[in-house]
Amino acid sequence: MATAIPKITLSSSRDIPFNRLVLSQSNVRRVKSGLSIEELARDIERRGLLQSLNVRPVLDDSGVETGTYEVPAGGRRFRALELLVKQKKLAKTASVPCVVREAGSAILAEDDSLAENVQRVALHPLDQFRAFRDMLEKGMSEEEIAAAFFVAPAVVRQRLRLMTVSDKLLDIYEQDGMKLEQLMAFSISDDHARQEQVWDIVSQSHNREPYVIRRMLTEKTVRASDRRVRFVGLDTYLAAGGPIMRDLFDADDGGWLQDPAILDRLVMEKLHAAAEDIRAEGWKWVETALSFPWGHTRQFAEIEGTEVPLSDEETARLEVLHTEQETIEAEYAQADEYPDEVDARLGEIERAILALEERPVTFDPADMARAGAFVSLDSDGRLQVERGFVLPEDMSAEPEETDDADGSDEYAHRAYDGPNERFADYGGDEGRVGNSIAPDIEPEEEDGIKPLPDRLLTELTAWRTLALRDAFASNPHVALTEFLHTLVRDVYWQTPGADCLEAYVREIPLPVHSPDMPASVPAHALRQRNEGWKHDLPEDEDALWRWIDGLDDASRMALLAHCLSFGVNGLYERMPSYGAVSQRSVTERLKRADRLASALSLDLVEAGWQPTVENYLGRVTKARILQAVREARGNEAADRIAHLKKPDMAREAERLLEGSGWLPEALRTVGGAGRTPTEAVIAGEEVVAIAAE
Repeated sequence: MATAIPKITLSSSRDIPFNRLVLSQSNVRRVKSGLSIEELARDIERRGLLQSLNVRPVLDDSGVETGTYEVPAGGRRFRALELLVKQKKLAKTASVPCVVREAGSAILAEDDSLAENVQRVALHPLDQFRAFRDMLEKGMSEEEIAAAFFVAPAVVRQRLRLMTVSDKLLDIYEQDGMKLEQLMAFSISDDHARQEQVWDIVSQSHNREPYVIRRMLTEKTVRASDRRVRFVGLDTYLAAGGPIMRDLFDADDGGWLQDPAILDRLVMEKLHAAAEDIRAEGWKWVETALSFPWGHTRQFAEIEGTEVPLSDEETARLEVLHTEQETIEAEYAQADEYPDEVDARLGEIERAILALEERPVTFDPADMARAGAFVSLDSDGRLQVERGFVLPEDMSAEPEETDDADGSDEYAHRAYDGPNERFADYGGDEGRVGNSIAPDIEPEEEDGIKPLPDRLLTELTAWRTLALRDAFASNPHVALTEFLHTLVRDVYWQTPGADCLEAYVREIPLPVHSPDMPASVPAHALRQRNEGWKHDLPEDEDALWRWIDGLDDASRMALLAHCLSFGVNGLYERMPSYGAVSQRSVTERLKRADRLASALSLDLVEAGWQPTVENYLGRVTKARILQAVREARGNEAADRIAHLKKPDMAREAERLLEGSGWLPEALRTVGGAGRTPTEAVIAGEEVVAIAAE
């Protein structure tokens, strides 16, 4: 026979005169938070009390009810009612709906008070949007909605902008597939199909920042020289029905593609097709993106491959090319420069030699079954495939010795999204820099030059740091000087450790950077240099010391400079108060980076940086955009675009600044125009400090 389930009994409810209620000392809320008592009182005045108070009878010393009730749950509502009584807006004897807990209940008053505050869930922003939308459709104005909920009208307008977002994206947000800042970035466009296409692209990319979404949605034209165009081919774009704009009166470098949506679709289709071909080789996973963050393979293990040897025909071809190269160089050894046709031929020979010497690699099928590959575009629009990387969970189960006892392997595991084959954005929507959060907030449009946002400064100095590493690795003399300088400081100004030689290089990660940095000239040079040294290293670690000992001095110096370059740190970071690293230390770091850049004659223009909407112009105020154009092209050029809205102004400024050699202050080297990067940063910090005062 089935046992009957015992039924619960709910506490009774009744109306109790307000003057018979007292605030209980068992109420757990002690700290003010959220809506103030005054605002809650005004809300009750407008719409009445929406939620009953939770009360208990007050007993006398003999345990008899006194007719008074204490309020352990609903203290803020009680105080708001009390304020209305003091303002003569509510009678002292007004009836208050209450849920009455019986005297002597086994449930403590503190238990009820805590449960009422803990067991509730804040309203999801999407529900708030839908409620605002329904109220708007039923006749309330934005100002009336804002007044009813004690928020600024701008908050209501922001939420209502979500009416322009695709239902598909709203569903993704509802399932926590994207963040609110990302969702709101989509509201800049009314084109639902383009919104969904952009999400399909950025959701597979390392960079899902709101500004990237806005840039893609507002991108009206793409230069024919863009790497995406070179990848798919201009003819393919035209065949797909894509329109193109040409300048009949000036060189236009192939023109401008007027439908970025078609271009992006073609790029992703070709990338995915290439990824499927790579996957068919036998890899466990293949990750695809337009570009990956700098250092994205750092936490992965690599499987060893075997280079395919040169065939007899290739060997003979290589010898012929080397002979022709040596002959040409000997013939023009005394000439100041090569004739154009000779210079072009030498370039062809060098590319042919490089293609033969960069041998393809074969891998063991068993290793491939647990490893994967990254497929992306390089700076020239060519397919870039990086093979042989193993996820942390697929590494050998055998314990390995590691210097990281602080859980760095766990961090590596978290950096990958697993089955979705997508890298997590290291910076998130706000971007984590060291121990600090660097939000990338849209700058206010005010007169005057405001300090650059912290995140943009970090991205700019990440670009500069990467270029600095490349220059550093190419100059063993400066590298050795900097290394000895560091060692002398450690020996004479700090307490040395007990190790035999406590001199080491810790690779400084650059997780926060602009999307163009991984495909830049210094990034390519560093990758090539690293692959070259890795190819030359002996397979047996025990033989490493003997191999290094046998190198000639020039090779030893070059290897030293290369290894030290990984530790170069010229990053700007906004440090939290009382952190392990002070803001003063960051400033000193930047000063030393300036000195290093000066010693290396670092030129960020030569390194390939140029201002774009994506990496600078779309991230700063209109005043800074105009300042950049004025410095590079003069007052007349700046005046011509001064009337434009910011998105159009940024695009026109990108066109005007192309080839000008202009750099923001954070990227300039001592000896160039303007202040040094550190002086610019310090000046910005002083402005912030003065504003705070």
